[in-house]
Parts: sequence; structure tokens; C-alpha cells
Amino acid sequence: MSSNLQKLENQEANYDVALPIIRQEDFRSNFRIMLAAVIFGTVIMGLKFYGYWITGSSAILSDALESIINVVASAFGLGSVIVSARPADENHPYGHGKIEFFSAGFEGSLILVAAVGIFVEGMKQITNPIELPNLGEGLFFLVTSGLGNLALGTALLRVGKRTGSIVLEADGKHLLTDVYTSAIVLIGLGLVYLTGWYRLDGMIACAAGINIVFWGTGLVRKAFGGLMHATDPKLLDEISQLLKNHKKEIWIDIHQLRAWSSGNRVNVDFHLVVPTNLSLQEAHSEVKNLETLFSRHFRGMSDVLIHLDPCDNARCQFCYYDPCEHREGTLIYSQIWNRQTLTRDPSGHP
Repeated sequence: MSSNLQKLENQEANYDVALPIIRQEDFRSNFRIMLAAVIFGTVIMGLKFYGYWITGSSAILSDALESIINVVASAFGLGSVIVSARPADENHPYGHGKIEFFSAGFEGSLILVAAVGIFVEGMKQITNPIELPNLGEGLFFLVTSGLGNLALGTALLRVGKRTGSIVLEADGKHLLTDVYTSAIVLIGLGLVYLTGWYRLDGMIACAAGINIVFWGTGLVRKAFGGLMHATDPKLLDEISQLLKNHKKEIWIDIHQLRAWSSGNRVNVDFHLVVPTNLSLQEAHSEVKNLETLFSRHFRGMSDVLIHLDPCDNARCQFCYYDPCEHREGTLIYSQIWNRQTLTRDPSGHP
């Protein structure tokens, strides 16, 4: 047992050396892409407003108004990336990652506010249509800005998924939403250009506003869910699969699994059932093994709290631990480890 403990300590020591490097690399990636989002977002916004200035199109204005939200949200996101990277301190023992949910909620709220302005301009064009000059040039600037948002949004999503940043993912999804909006506007204005039916310009703006409301509501809902520690089935499935893949006979049962995210840090707690005759040193070794397992899987960004429970006779029917001097039942079936079984409360309490 002492050799195993020494091996585990060596593994943890080697891993801890790499953790600051991983966190620094993630921070640099997040910072660079968010800074690019602010700079290029400002350029794209300028292209759209120029397109509106030369055409007077309410549909292009709706797209330009959303670009203001893009730039403001990206700037707010850049600040949240900097703040969330700060380590835990005395006043914030769980770190500063929760600010990312505030950022996502702020972005979603701004989208909803922009939607109101879009509907107002759209209705003006529907009830009192005006001619749209220089529409061909305006469409060119719209295509250029749409391609820019597509590239930037894709890059934000890719980096956000790699580093686990909800801010980058939210900003990337918002930019891709802007691309869908631009595509709708582009198709509609193409029809306006061909037909000369200018009321369609206002209808397109209102349709774009509906799409914006849909995505903005989703961002606000996700932000509130994170702040309220709502269940994240995807995260629980990931953790359940991790435990299943590394399951040991000495891990007789796991229940009351809970997990929540704070920025790119994952907090996990659960009950681990171990054999009754396990020594304190052996039980502690298993806890350290699990902490190391989670730390490696989440790239050092995990906090794990494990409550140890001694085994009882009710678990003999699915316990593979052998030999066991306390066994009073027969092995009957193999317990399936998944989200449903690992999150259950054996006491029956809600």
C-alpha cells in the first residue's frame, strides 16, 4: 500500500506542475479571441451602418443594431474573461467564474432590447414604405460583414469549446445568429432589389427581430440556469461516463452525484460506498485517486468533494468486491452506472 501511495503522490506532483501552464494557455487563447471579437466586431458594425447610411434600409439597420450589441457584449465578455481567470481568494473561495453567467445574461438582455428597436423600424417601413437607393452597394457591405461574422463566430465557438468558456460560446453563438439574420436580410433585400416592393424591407426587419428574440431568450435562460445551479445533464453524463470507464471493484456504489460549473471550473460532489473493512489510509487513497482522475479529465479545473459511506448488506446483490468477510448476500446482477443511477438519493428524499 505504501508503494501505491508514493506512486499516486508522484503522479499528482507531476500533474500539478503542468496545471498553471494549461490555465495560462487557456487564458491567453480566450483573451486573444475576445480582443479580436471587439476589434473586428467594431469594423463589421461600421460596414453595416455604412450600408444603412447609403440605402436607408430598415432591414440593414436591424442588422446594424444587433452589431452594436455584438461589440458591447464582446467588450463585456473580454472583461469577464480577465476577471474569471483570477484565482480563488478569501472573499471568493469558489473563484470568479460565475461572472461568465452574468456576461451571458447581459448579452441576452441586450439582444432583447435591440429587438424592440428593430420591430419599431420594421413597422415604419411596412406602414409607410420609402424607396431604397444604392441597394446594390448596400448588399455588398452586408455580404462582407456576414462573412466576417461567420469567421469570427466559428473561431469563438472553437476556442470556447476547447477551453470550456461559456462567454466565448455565448458570443460565438450570438455572432452566428447575426450571420443567420444577415442571410435572411440579404435574401429579402435581393427580392426587394428585383421587385421594387419596399414594404418587404420592413417585413424582413420584423422577421429578423423574431429570430433575435429567440436567441436572446435562450441566452438569458442559460445564464439564469447557471446562476441557480440548474441541473446540467450533459455535464452529469460526462462525469457518469468518466466514473464508469474507471470503475473499480472497491468502488461498490456511488449516489447523490451533483455537479455545477463556474466558468471553466467544475465543482463535483457525491457519495462513494466502499467496503466496511477498508482502512482509513486505503479509503483516503481512493479519494485521492478520484480527485486526480477528475483533475486530469477537466485539465486541472475541478473541485471534488467525496463523502465516504461504508457498505451495507443491501448492496451485496450487485457488489463484486471479493473476498469480503462481511458479505451476507449473493451477487445477483451488475449495477449500471449512468446519470440516473449515480444521481439517485437512496434515502428517497427529494
